[in-house]
Amino acid sequence: MTRPFGYFVHHQGRGHAERCAAIAHALPVDRPLTIFSARDDIFPTLPARATVVRIPSLFEPSGNEATTADWVPTPSTLHCAPLGWPGIRMAMATMTRWFADADPALMICDVSAEVAQLARICSVPHVKILQHGDRSDAGHRAAYDGAAGLLAPFHADLAQPEWDGAMLSRTCFAGGLGVDTRIPERELARQRIGVAADEEMILVMAGGGGSGFAQAPLGVGARSRPAARWITIGPVVRDWHATEPANIEHRGWVDDAADYVAAADLVIASTGNTTCQQILAAARPWLAVPEWRYFDEQHRKAQALAAAGVACVRPHLPSSADAWMQAIGEALAMHRPARQRAMIADAPATEAALWLEELAARLWPPIPVAADPVATDPFPSI
Repeated sequence: MTRPFGYFVHHQGRGHAERCAAIAHALPVDRPLTIFSARDDIFPTLPARATVVRIPSLFEPSGNEATTADWVPTPSTLHCAPLGWPGIRMAMATMTRWFADADPALMICDVSAEVAQLARICSVPHVKILQHGDRSDAGHRAAYDGAAGLLAPFHADLAQPEWDGAMLSRTCFAGGLGVDTRIPERELARQRIGVAADEEMILVMAGGGGSGFAQAPLGVGARSRPAARWITIGPVVRDWHATEPANIEHRGWVDDAADYVAAADLVIASTGNTTCQQILAAARPWLAVPEWRYFDEQHRKAQALAAAGVACVRPHLPSSADAWMQAIGEALAMHRPARQRAMIADAPATEAALWLEELAARLWPPIPVAADPVATDPFPSI
C-alpha cells in the first residue's frame, strides 16, 4: 500500500485550504491524504482519498485553559505554545497517534512552526509551506532548516533576497497554486456585475484574513477621481467620520471575485496570497497596500512585488486627494501586464504534486526484494 501524506492546514482565511485541495486533486490516485485542521468547512471539494480530521485550534482558547503558568517563558524556537491548554494537547496527540499508526511518507505543514517541528521530532519528514515575512527567528528557522523541502505558492522572482542558495535549492516555486487563475472575458464580467463597458471601474478588494480597509481613506480616494466608479468587495472597516461620495459602493462578500478583477481598470488590494495570484493572472494595474500580519508577511510580500515590477506599492492607503492621484497615476503608468502574467505557472498544482512525489521517492526508495537462494544457486542440492 502507498504510504500516505499528512497535511496540516491553518484555518485563518481560505488560501491554506485552497492550496491543500489543489494539491489533493493533483496527487496520484493511489496516494492517501489525511488533512488536519481546526475547521472542516473551509475546503473546496476534495477527492475521495482525502480525509479531513478536525482538531482543536492551536491558538484560540476554549475556556478550559489554565492561566497559572503564564509566567513560564516561551523558548525562542516556539511561537505559540502556551501551557495548560488541553486543546493543544489533544491536537498534537491526534497527529502523533496518526504518525505512529499511518507511517506517513511526508507531513505537509501550512502553516505552523510547532507542527513542523513536531513532525521532525516524531521522525516524520515534513514539507513546510514557505511564506513571505521576517522569518529569521529561531522558530521559523527550526521549521525550515529541518524540512525535507519547502513549497512556495508563488513565482521564484518573488523570493526574498535573504533566502540563500541552500534554502532555494530545496524549494519548489508554484505561482498560482490553489487559486483559480482562469480569467473571465472583460466585457462579459462587466455585464455580470452590472458595470457599463465605457465606465472607468476601480476595484477595492480585501481578503478574508483580516478586517479589511478603512472607509474614510477610500472616501477620499473616490472624491479624488470622481469620474470613476469605485466598488469594494470584502470587508470594509466603518469609520464614523467617513464622508463618502456617490461614486463608491460597498458590495461586501461576493462569490464571483474573479469577475470583479477581470472587469476592473485598476485594482486596489492588500497582498494576501490568493489576492495576489488573482490580480497577477488578470494582469490588471495594481495599487498594492499591505495589511498588518504576523511577521510583516504582507509588507515583505509587497516589497517583493515592487522589486519584481508587478505592482505599485504604498505602505498604507493614501491620506489625501493629492496622494491618491499620485498613487493611481503611478500604478497606471508602471503597468506591465506581460510581466504580471509570467508570475503564474501553467499547472502549479501538477508541478507541486510531482515535486512532492519525487521527494517522497527520494526519502523512501523501494527496498529490493531478496532473491530466492534456491533459484540463484548454480548447484542446487538434489
